[in-house]
Amino acid sequence: MSEKPLFLHDPNDEASPGTTLPAVRDPGVAGDADGAAGQGLRAPRVARSERRVLAVLFADVCNSTALYATLGDTLAKTAIDECFERMLLLLAKFEGRLVKTIGDEVLCVFPTVDQAVLAASEMQVVVAERRFGGQPIQLHIGLHYGPALVSVNDVYGDTVNVAGYLTAVAAADQIVASEAAAVQLSAALKSCVRPVYRAVLKGSGRETTVYQVVWSRSEGELTEASFEFDRRLPPDMGALLLEFGEDVLEVKAERPLVRIGRSPKCDLVVDATKVSRQHLTIQLRRTHFYLVDQSINGTWVTTEGGDECHLLRAEMMVSGAGVISLGCTQAAAPERRILFRHDRRSAFRLSDAKAEVLPFPTPRR
Repeated sequence: MSEKPLFLHDPNDEASPGTTLPAVRDPGVAGDADGAAGQGLRAPRVARSERRVLAVLFADVCNSTALYATLGDTLAKTAIDECFERMLLLLAKFEGRLVKTIGDEVLCVFPTVDQAVLAASEMQVVVAERRFGGQPIQLHIGLHYGPALVSVNDVYGDTVNVAGYLTAVAAADQIVASEAAAVQLSAALKSCVRPVYRAVLKGSGRETTVYQVVWSRSEGELTEASFEFDRRLPPDMGALLLEFGEDVLEVKAERPLVRIGRSPKCDLVVDATKVSRQHLTIQLRRTHFYLVDQSINGTWVTTEGGDECHLLRAEMMVSGAGVISLGCTQAAAPERRILFRHDRRSAFRLSDAKAEVLPFPTPRR
């Protein structure tokens, strides 16, 4: 990533093999040659954003919290970086590119679904075959195919959000793909996928099939998927917005945990004597949000319907909209009310501020 931009489009270049649609320049957007020139590169006429059809893949480390607890921060980070390094060495083989890393997750793009599926399968194999920092690491991978908005070093849009959502619903050691991706597979690879779920994907509004990529040679380990009952996955309800006075926090895949309490170390500080130092956390787990009370006096949650419940050293799933009150009912201290509601945008959308480039100048082979 540090040597050249991810997408450096020149209208005179031939289209990449397997790209379904050519890159088209967004009307009214000026070129951005300064960035390339600043890197000592010959700067072609580059659109700041272009629409391309790509296979988008997320690969996430499962239960990284336990790995950090076992190894400590430094050794766990080293182990995950080594794991990513092994995975990313495969990208060139399948014409893939690393877009960025987000915490313990990598985002990659490929010209075709075949290349993405083969790369994902090899990623699972190389990670399953070894230990990192003396510990086993498991991945869950999601991929989608469709139009995405690409800039010099990033990629955005519903295709990226859906790939992130599919990663969240994938189990450990699993690769899941959208129907849009599965139908693009070659005849040889279509035999390696099977339908497992139904889902309404963000941006589509219609129910579609979600497929599992069978990458393991141990076919006898597969669970039989029955469609005799409802197998719809929980939808992407959007990020959860928390409003306290003028402060607004967003809980989503990039920021899956928010701490609320009296301590200035909390993400949202509520300064009152009945509020514990770390009163509660709100967490995104897969596709749902959970409020976990850790306080002395408890937390009151009022839903849209007006029902109010008291939570003490317990947790509950939070959805829709409502009010959270720390240490007492909201009627007793209305100034301490925290409002919550869902943002209509995806909980799995990414912001450029979280981009982190992994430099591997001398990769171990």
